[in-house]
Amino acid sequence: MDTKRDELASAERRNFLKLTGTGAFTAAMVAGGAGLLWSDAAVAQTQNEEREREAAAEHTMTIATAYVLGASRSYPIMQLDLKENIQNSTGGKVYVKLAPGGQLGAGGALVQAVQGGTIQAAQHSISNFAPFAPITDLINMPYLCGSNQRFTNLVHSDVWAQEVNPKVEEAGFKPLFYVNIDPRVVAVRAGGAGPVLTPSDLSGVKFRVPGSEMLQQYYRMVGANPTPVAWGETPSAIKQGVADALDPSVGALYVFGFKDILSHVTFTQAVPDSQVYSCNLEWFNSMPADVQDGIMEASEFSRHQNLAKVPSARAYAMAELMKANVEFHSLSDDQLAEWQDAGGYQNSDWDSFKMELAGSMDTFAKLEEAAGTQGRYYVHDA
Repeated sequence: MDTKRDELASAERRNFLKLTGTGAFTAAMVAGGAGLLWSDAAVAQTQNEEREREAAAEHTMTIATAYVLGASRSYPIMQLDLKENIQNSTGGKVYVKLAPGGQLGAGGALVQAVQGGTIQAAQHSISNFAPFAPITDLINMPYLCGSNQRFTNLVHSDVWAQEVNPKVEEAGFKPLFYVNIDPRVVAVRAGGAGPVLTPSDLSGVKFRVPGSEMLQQYYRMVGANPTPVAWGETPSAIKQGVADALDPSVGALYVFGFKDILSHVTFTQAVPDSQVYSCNLEWFNSMPADVQDGIMEASEFSRHQNLAKVPSARAYAMAELMKANVEFHSLSDDQLAEWQDAGGYQNSDWDSFKMELAGSMDTFAKLEEAAGTQGRYYVHDA
């Protein structure tokens, strides 16, 4: 059995190196994402298909992400699906070249590359739009759109289209589609405090937070001790006890290798792990009308695929984390209400953020109503 496994692994490495050595990196990624690298025949077919598609296309669209292609199994970023959908919906006029796994950077670096036209499109956090359109940072307002359904309602609402997307476009971006991953959770390190079920359980807990002022204020409000740590340094900080807890989504915890250093995970549904695919607006507008329509149609297909994938991706990530003895805790409505009472957006502590980001309390009220109004899309909640 081990011999067979070694042979398959050797074939996969050989074919990957052969493809990348000839410059066929996207073909290597497509074959790897489809689990075909072990087969010489399948690899050759994939390479030929990619070569033919690229040669026949009138335009090349590079799409960069921070995630490896296989990540969609637990983190539904859907990059292979988006590539396939764009190529098909444009009738082959656009060839999509993927740059996954942080090859071209992550987060803010990808946003800058898209804005500058270095690449045509990228996947990144919605928060990365905040320097250009501060209103987008409202997605980090606790309990405004923490659940999957409220987040999906909000970003696909008429109010968001009228108040937010134009500001994003003014900065040179065309949002292709907003990606639903899952809410952020409260994840406690192995050897740390026990399960966190109420805000009082966070008393004195050193909670790893990113640079977001809103997330830092929220965790102070629910009793934790916010501890800013750069993302790249977070695994070692959790291992060493520099921080006791952190709050990515379950899928992100699995993708980034936290499963062996955690003990408890609680679904508090305060803030979404919200992502977006953005495109360089000038490049998009330079495309013929039928190509523009095809790209947006493909984005719509990919949005549906993303929403359908959310529960199965979560289930896979949870199953893998449970193998490492991580325990999961879902909260009752009464328990969730306790968290929202302590740190939710209805508290006056958030009024200055509402004014600063939304521009007026009236605009914030419209966004609040949109988040609570069932839209055209359904998504499963944790």
